[in-house]
Amino acid sequence: MVFPTENQIKSSTINSEDFLVVENVVKAFKKTDGSDYVVLNGINLTIGQQEYVSVIGHSGCGKSTLVRIVAGLEKPTSGMITLEGKRIRKPGADRMMVFQGYALLPWLTVRENIRLAVDEVFKTANKAEKISIVNEHIEMVNLTPAADKYPHELSGGMKQRVGVARALATRPKLLLLDEPFGALDALTRPKLQQQVIDIWENHRQAVMMITHDVDEAIFMSDKVVMMSNAPNATIGKILDIPLPRPRYAHELRETPEYYELRNQALDFLEKYQ
Repeated sequence: MVFPTENQIKSSTINSEDFLVVENVVKAFKKTDGSDYVVLNGINLTIGQQEYVSVIGHSGCGKSTLVRIVAGLEKPTSGMITLEGKRIRKPGADRMMVFQGYALLPWLTVRENIRLAVDEVFKTANKAEKISIVNEHIEMVNLTPAADKYPHELSGGMKQRVGVARALATRPKLLLLDEPFGALDALTRPKLQQQVIDIWENHRQAVMMITHDVDEAIFMSDKVVMMSNAPNATIGKILDIPLPRPRYAHELRETPEYYELRNQALDFLEKYQ
């Protein structure tokens, strides 16, 4: 398979005023026989500076691969991604990711896990400033009573709140959520969804969230990006979510507008079962 060259990509038109721009991204892996297995093929997407965007699709469609490329953890085979007009080539403090598996250091307390990220990003800040940032974000996710506990002393929902606080404490321009609620039980999951969306309402920033859950995507997002299956996965449809904010799941799910959007998403996904 022939992929576009970097010069061909540079010659295309990108509006530098767009916040995050994913243009013609292709991601291929080499198979044992030397041929290419193309996971993502021609992904084009823009995300606004304060926009909450979810990406959904069946398992294996390349959702997590896409968010890892945006994070700079993987390189595209071809195509390019820019943030505020600057090309993403590697990880950076302007993009922080929250993983499904918590990714906390078990020998550090809640406070220390968050402080580690703050130390790495705010190298010139003094001790008092760093303490203030850490405390602010511990309070933001309602974990002040657990600030000096270790991960093994926390529930799954509390661990994920630490991950959210750690990411937000670095003041990123783009928050990346890779199935952040996937490991939580059915009671904890909606509570943390609401808490994350409440935080976002008060501290607007760009968010790109990967999820399998249609209800989660519609409840939390400004738009839902629906992907076809791999190989050669691409964006099949982008669903705008015009539901008013602030949102509360128990209220939204009683409205006909919500169910119309839900049915549109499910109809798309059923084509690829």
